[in-house]
Amino acid sequence: MKAKFNLNSKISFSGVVTLLMTFLILIGATVLFFSMDIEYANFRTERLGTTIGKVFLYVATGILFYKIFFFIYIVYRYFKYKNIDSVSNAELPTCTVIVPAYNEGKQVYDTLLSLANSDYPKEKLELIAIDDGSKDDTWFWLLEAKKYLGDSVLILQQPKNMGKRHALYRGFNIGKGEVFVTVDSDSIVDINTLRLLLSPFIVDENCGAVAGNIRVLNTHKAFIPQMLDVSFALSFEFVRAAQSSLNSVLCTPGALAAYRSEAVFACLDDWINQTFMGKPSDIGEDRAMTNMILKQGYNVLFQRHANAYTNVPESYKGLCKMFIRWGRSNVRETLAMGKYVFGNYRKQSRFGPRLLFLNQAQTLLMSYPFTLFMLYFIITHPILFLSATFFGILVFSSFPALFYAKRYSWEKSFWAYTYSVLYTFALFWITPYAIATASRRGWLTRG
Repeated sequence: MKAKFNLNSKISFSGVVTLLMTFLILIGATVLFFSMDIEYANFRTERLGTTIGKVFLYVATGILFYKIFFFIYIVYRYFKYKNIDSVSNAELPTCTVIVPAYNEGKQVYDTLLSLANSDYPKEKLELIAIDDGSKDDTWFWLLEAKKYLGDSVLILQQPKNMGKRHALYRGFNIGKGEVFVTVDSDSIVDINTLRLLLSPFIVDENCGAVAGNIRVLNTHKAFIPQMLDVSFALSFEFVRAAQSSLNSVLCTPGALAAYRSEAVFACLDDWINQTFMGKPSDIGEDRAMTNMILKQGYNVLFQRHANAYTNVPESYKGLCKMFIRWGRSNVRETLAMGKYVFGNYRKQSRFGPRLLFLNQAQTLLMSYPFTLFMLYFIITHPILFLSATFFGILVFSSFPALFYAKRYSWEKSFWAYTYSVLYTFALFWITPYAIATASRRGWLTRG
């Protein structure tokens, strides 16, 4: 079910009702959890009294302590993060912005206008838009953008739909900038985004790539974008900030990322010809490029104030498709990272990147045991499962809620709880499914 949101209001009445309902359910579950001494005692007697139960308890406790240690370490690294201020116009490098577009319609026009209006020296900015064989009116809107922007934008058309990676590849080979910037065709950037995104390449000579900060553009259209905006805030402004303090952001997002041209050309052939289980890779081009640049020993950083606002799925089906694509890419690139992260791939400390890798690998490895245990728990102790799960959601979702409240809005921060309920009960299958189907191709979210 979709709800209408007013752009000029903080949150709709229906949104308030949904959030209050979610919070009341969680509070009720917490009370229920603490009142279930008998059910929990029975669980301990029946299940934890067995050998298998004890093994499970030890493993679960070990994982819990590891997760607590990892969280504390990431919090520590987060406070070590420092955003890099903009350098002067004279210092800024020449820049080629590449915008691949497929079935994007008028949105690509708005994207190009936002880029052209950037506070970036015009003589240093090259803008390339590539229609990847769209079946809608995308090419018409590129022509309209060309009419309005003139020589400040170059528009190209692929002979057929070849995939985002091939569109970017064409742009990389044409572009003349010292730094390449990739922007999704459904994204809008702030006026100062480009100069903030490219300044780290001047401040840090070993910077090979920079991740922008991604916010959700279509939050006013449905519930799911509202939830994802809170989730994105944690994923980028907390997690990637912490990774940036280790000079090892694991994924520069396709919606907004910058790459040193030398680093790109050093791995471009491997990137365009990348395969997985004998099949050409047509997804995860952003994570793959990041991985290959990290492997060269470059730093990969995050710029908190370099914002891009992008459209996200508004339906459950679209959300699942996006997460499946991301999940498959995560499987592939975690395996690829495992091949070099324990080697001598860079001079500076490798502890942080190795810990980040181990956390990703552990999440993937435990997805099947966790799913099986959850299903078993539901069958054998359904009431205890529900109360414990809701209690866990209340506890663990409070951090992203508080983080978003501190950064943006208290009212909208409660979407963190709603999103956790959705993920726990309706999206838990994504990672196991992505692992099982990691070799499958297809973008999924473009018709």
